[in-house]
Amino acid sequence: MEKEEKKILSISVRNLVEFVLRSGDLDNRHNFTAEKNAMQEGSRIHRKIQRRMGADYKAEVSLKHVVEEDQFQILVEGRADGIIDKPEELIIDEIKGIYMDLSYLDEPFPVHLAQVMCYGYFYCFDKQKNGAVMQVTYCNIETEEIRRFQTEKSFEELETWFQGLIHEYVKWARYLYSHGIRRDESIRELEFPYPYRQGQRELAVSVFRSIQRKRNLFIQAPTGIGKTLSTAFPAVKSIGEGLGDKLFYLTAKTITRGVAEESFDILRKKGLYFSTVTITAKEKLCFQDKPECNPDACPYAKGHFDRVGDCVYEIIHNEFGITRDVILQYASKFQVCPFELCLDISNWVDGVICDYNYVFDPDVRLKRYFSEGITGEYLFLVDEAHNLVPRAREMYSAAIWKEDFLLIKKIIKPMDEKISRLLDRCNKELLEMKRQCEGYRILEDIRFFITSVMTLFGEMELFMEKNAEFGDRDLVLDFFFDLRKLLNIYDRLDENYRIYTELMSDGRFMLRLFCVNPSKNLKECLNKGNSTVFFSATLLPVSYYKELLSGDQEEYAVYAHSPFDQKKRLLMVGTDVSSRYTRRNRSEYRKVADYIGKIVSARRGNYMVFLPSYQYLREIEAILPERIPDDGSVTYSAQGSHMNEQDREEFLMEFSRERKDSFVGLCVMGGVFSEGIDLKDERLIGVIIVGTGLPMVCTEQEILKDYFEEKSFKGFDYAYQYPGMNKVMQAAGRVIRTAQDEGIIALLDERFMRPEYQALFPREWDSFYEVKLKNAKEVARHFWDSRHEEEKGDGADTEIATV
Repeated sequence: MEKEEKKILSISVRNLVEFVLRSGDLDNRHNFTAEKNAMQEGSRIHRKIQRRMGADYKAEVSLKHVVEEDQFQILVEGRADGIIDKPEELIIDEIKGIYMDLSYLDEPFPVHLAQVMCYGYFYCFDKQKNGAVMQVTYCNIETEEIRRFQTEKSFEELETWFQGLIHEYVKWARYLYSHGIRRDESIRELEFPYPYRQGQRELAVSVFRSIQRKRNLFIQAPTGIGKTLSTAFPAVKSIGEGLGDKLFYLTAKTITRGVAEESFDILRKKGLYFSTVTITAKEKLCFQDKPECNPDACPYAKGHFDRVGDCVYEIIHNEFGITRDVILQYASKFQVCPFELCLDISNWVDGVICDYNYVFDPDVRLKRYFSEGITGEYLFLVDEAHNLVPRAREMYSAAIWKEDFLLIKKIIKPMDEKISRLLDRCNKELLEMKRQCEGYRILEDIRFFITSVMTLFGEMELFMEKNAEFGDRDLVLDFFFDLRKLLNIYDRLDENYRIYTELMSDGRFMLRLFCVNPSKNLKECLNKGNSTVFFSATLLPVSYYKELLSGDQEEYAVYAHSPFDQKKRLLMVGTDVSSRYTRRNRSEYRKVADYIGKIVSARRGNYMVFLPSYQYLREIEAILPERIPDDGSVTYSAQGSHMNEQDREEFLMEFSRERKDSFVGLCVMGGVFSEGIDLKDERLIGVIIVGTGLPMVCTEQEILKDYFEEKSFKGFDYAYQYPGMNKVMQAAGRVIRTAQDEGIIALLDERFMRPEYQALFPREWDSFYEVKLKNAKEVARHFWDSRHEEEKGDGADTEIATV
């Protein structure tokens, strides 16, 4: 009888030592160096040192070691930066690039020494060596000065030390092993929780097949098909088949995280044994008035690492849907930082629900999964994927303002004259750029300025380490992080970037490293997992999203059919109105207000009107009272430009009130009410969209246009038309949320009649009604009458003619 293979549980050397060896307080006042190390791993400085070390130096040596347990094996693996193996000496080398002045280092950081000791033990075990010299090499990134720390260890010392390290980890590995067996058994029995809607089964099959083939998939799926369950279910099934081990459900907005949590709860009620954690922003989890993560300011930071292990162990044994409220409950009980607790829990659950940032943003992403050299059996589900394009551009871009250098100089000068001089030097270089800039200017090379910033950053890092408290420290810290981001993004510069300076209308001066096409940076993250599914109700044209999200036009794509009964929706295009800048006058505003009045008086109910800008909204708001009936049959409210969460909730509450009139919510297209809100059934029966959603002409959009034209794409389409139509479709999607909904979508702009715009209409918009102001109310009323007749069930065919 064949012996059954043991299950293998993998962990990286870095994650193992960081998990087991941490203790004491959480203190972010003294972790600049540690953060910098994490960001610099695998960078050019490693390669430079490795090349200098001569022929005996073997670089990037992959090492692994298997620890046998009764029912499973623990595989610990990593990569030693360098090994010198000569008859007279054996040196295991770990390289760390830092900005800190090396003269302040008396000994290696404990986690760095622990990493090299793991590699030393693995190598001595494999090669049957009696011992080795453990070497930690620190290199100052700015000066390239090197400092080495060496300690000799016998094989027996290394073995005893490693056995103690792994002993601390074994109880956690046992949990992973038993949990994984129960999870996979439950997945095998799991069935889709509801009867499949039209198109849903095909969608689920496409997701499973893409994961099976380790390919990425783009899904254009209209509202109402149940995208979240249709992607989450096959992803979970594929984990049961061994095609992945951890699922990341990525969202752009808090509301969609709630939908994901609900979907996994539905599957758990059907017998799924599958744990998830929702990662919430630090500001929304912190028990204090503001996050100050140090033991002097926060009682939860004091001794955090001494208690957090017990807290995590209890929570993973008792909870499956670990939401924000659950995190806060346990963090309070164990007196630990809820945000750090949240991150630690992610190691031990099957699914992570989080913002895009935690996977893609180089400053925020979870380094335990996505650092240099770390990969995993990850599956990524990217919800509302159209949002990832602008978000990724922002993540991989960096900007600094000349005025900030002067502000920080004022704060620091009394404390550090050297930093003051360095700030002055950077300011003078920016002043020279400013003199040469009218409007905006594309730059080819800023290496001399970057050299000045590197010198400044190195001094500031040391200054921030030594000065834990002083007036306006938060301002200096923000500036410090801006410099850090600039340096890190500068290392990424390639043909997908444009460097430019811009003189703003208020006189401020900006230097920006602008990531025009983020696909290469995103791909670097996606390649750390097995498969990614991008899905949205608005991924048209899919070639645009393939180009900007993965850079590969050969990726799989699926267009899911809508299950929605088209007779329940009227799509009409107003052809005698336009939102063009040249047509923005009182006469045109009156016409738009008249359209609103006629459409909303065809049937009483709740309507949303989406307008091109706040300025346009104010014009309509001012003129609307004279264009709608004064009998109280129509009331309205307008979106504010700086609404807080309570303001937004109060605005949306208007759509839930019992009322006998028509209510009109005036909103800005592309704003907070354009997507992610769910007004089902009678809460919203019509959407009126004014204009084609084109972004305003500005420096960024013009740079985008020029870049894509240089690359032989249609520059105007990529910079303006595609993002604009995406906003239109998102706004239109507010009115039809479920199969039971019915309503009107009115597109008010003559440009919607052009072939290039209609080519971007989703399939379910294949028929529409062409209207003018004089017959808009009649057409709307005809639609509602036809719906009333059909609901009465008299079978009369009252369908209106369509184009």
